[in-house]
Parts: sequence; C-alpha cells; structure tokens
Amino acid sequence: MIQIFMTEDGTIHQKEESGQGAWIALTNPTATEILEISERYGIDPDHLKAPLDEEERSRIEVEEHYSLILVDIPAIEERNGKDWYVTIPLGIITTDEVMITVCLEETPILAAFMDGRVKDFYTYMKTRFILQILYKNASLFLQYLRIIDKKSDVVERKLHVSQKNQELIELLELEKSLVYFTTSLRSNEVVFEKLLKNEKIKKYPEDTELLEDVIIENKQAIEMANIYSGILSGTMDAFASVISNNLNIVMKFLATITIVLSIPTMVASFYGMNVNPAGMPFAGSVYGFWIVLACAALISLIVALIFSKKDLF
Repeated sequence: MIQIFMTEDGTIHQKEESGQGAWIALTNPTATEILEISERYGIDPDHLKAPLDEEERSRIEVEEHYSLILVDIPAIEERNGKDWYVTIPLGIITTDEVMITVCLEETPILAAFMDGRVKDFYTYMKTRFILQILYKNASLFLQYLRIIDKKSDVVERKLHVSQKNQELIELLELEKSLVYFTTSLRSNEVVFEKLLKNEKIKKYPEDTELLEDVIIENKQAIEMANIYSGILSGTMDAFASVISNNLNIVMKFLATITIVLSIPTMVASFYGMNVNPAGMPFAGSVYGFWIVLACAALISLIVALIFSKKDLF
C-alpha cells in the first residue's frame, strides 16, 4: 500500500500524487509498488525490500542520490489469542525530492504523523522528520516495556495462587520479548551514534538537541529492558525452584503415607499365608481378627507419630 502525505499551511494532508517535499509511506508494498517507486526516484529495489525482511539488521547506507536508515521498531504479534511483543524493521529513505518510509505493517509510530498528532512536523523538513520518527520509536519502546512489566506482575500474582505451566510459559514469552527489545535497542543505538557524527543530518539548529534526546530515550529503554529482563529471569528461576520444592514435599508426603499404610498390608499378608493355623498368633481366638487388626493399627500409629516428629508429613 502506498500513501502520500504533504504538509500544507502547517497541517498534514493526504495526496494522490507526490511532489517536492512529500512523504511516501509504503506499508507491506507489493512487488509492483516497489518497482514503481524504485524507477521513479532511482532507488535500488533491494533497499526498498530490505525493511520487509524481519531479520534485517539496523544500519545506515549512503548512496549518491539517496540515503537509507534502517532501524528496528516494536510491534505487537497476536498468538493464541494473546498479544506478544516483537520487533520489525522500519526503513527511512531520503532523496532530494521526497522522503520514503517502508514497513511490513502499520505502526503507531507513523500513524501519529499521518493523523497530525505530532507537533512541529513538516514533511519537507526531512532530517527533522527522521529524528522525530526515531524519537517516537524510542518512546514506543518505553511504553511497551512498561506494559510488559505490568503483564509480568499480573502473571506473577497468578503464580502465587496457581503454579501451572501456562503462567511460566507466559513469563517465558515476556522474557523473549525483552530479549528482542534489548537486541534491537542496542542495534538502534549504533545507528544513532553514527547519525550524531553525520553533519548532513543536523541541518537545523534544533536537530542536534533532538538527536541527543533520541539517544537518551534509547539508552533509558535499554536500561529498562535490562532491569525488567533481570527481574523476570529471577522471578522465573524462583518460581521454578518453588514448584520443584512443592513437588518434593508432595513426593515426601506420599512416600510417608505409603510406608504407614504398608504395615497393615504386611500383617495381612503374613496372616494370609497358607500355613498351619496353630502356628499363627491369635488364630484360635474368637477375637483374633480384631486383635490382629488393632495391633497393625497400633504399629502404624506409632510409625506415623515417629514420622510426624521428624516432620515427614
């Protein structure tokens, strides 16, 4: 899908045709759309296709007539009826005439610009537009990190009540999201450091300060991701130990019960042997059955008391 936007009279407008200073947003473009943009603006088709590869790394490439900035952005992926967090590439290509963004799916980062919710945003101020996108990206990382932290708290409370595999799997998914975020944020940090050294980016006086804000936001996101990842990893290890300990307690209890109940079984087995009744104690007594039963119960009770004092129940 191709969308064209231009700033006119200080507000953003969607257009049918592009012009000088326009912003062309490509969202999961088809091969035909990629070829059309490539031929019109002299861009290598591989550079337009690069952001469509989920495994593409963050980087900057400067060509003769255009520049490519590739960064990772956070995204929501639905699996088994639940939202999980991943990262996908976002390509920003600047030419002398227009600026082009390429992404696999619609993202809140670009939607904010399309809806005119970003202050001091002008499509023809391409370098500032790039920095505003990067700042929004770092802010969205921080927002999703806070959501992940809240989700982990909810799952942790569930684990206190019911320690099941489902809750541990949810924690594992959240930890995977944090790993994706940390890796992507570190890759983006390298790109931002290169931008800071690139004098072409800083065309306006405010750009340097804005780029520094982007770097600060990104560093904060990295620190938060590391902290949350450490907490989540420690929580998973703790609950795994608790579950293992609970299993040991249950097994100890069942083993103790088995020993206690095996005593009457052993007595009954001895009396069930095919031997001369004259050799069996209480065999000739009318109350022999109850006497043997009482003796077995008494022995079991004594063993149970011994185990209880040793805290084996």
